[in-house]
Amino acid sequence: MNLRELATCAAEGIDIKIAVLNNGCLGMVRQWQELFYRRRYSQSLLCSPDFVMLARSYGLDGALVRGNNGVRPALKKALSSRKTFIVDFRVDSGENVMPMVPAGETIDRMIGGMA
Repeated sequence: MNLRELATCAAEGIDIKIAVLNNGCLGMVRQWQELFYRRRYSQSLLCSPDFVMLARSYGLDGALVRGNNGVRPALKKALSSRKTFIVDFRVDSGENVMPMVPAGETIDRMIGGMA
């Protein structure tokens, strides 16, 4: 997603729902640095915008979710909105995406997958 896509949604009155899983970093890069480079983190933290304020700057709607209790109300608001709606889900930056296949390996050598 980028700013121009939001501008198009606003200009054309497009009704879509956007879920941002916001971990404040380049998650897959951070994951590789953790798993394969002994946690030598470099250039993986992001300075992200406030996505709710960004949506509002285009006249769109949004909600910020920081915990499990906020999920249901945010989704209800999003689904009842008749215009583009961004839900900014703040998630822990240390969460990994599994399963994954390390570079150069075959699918049967995945990490965190089923045996």
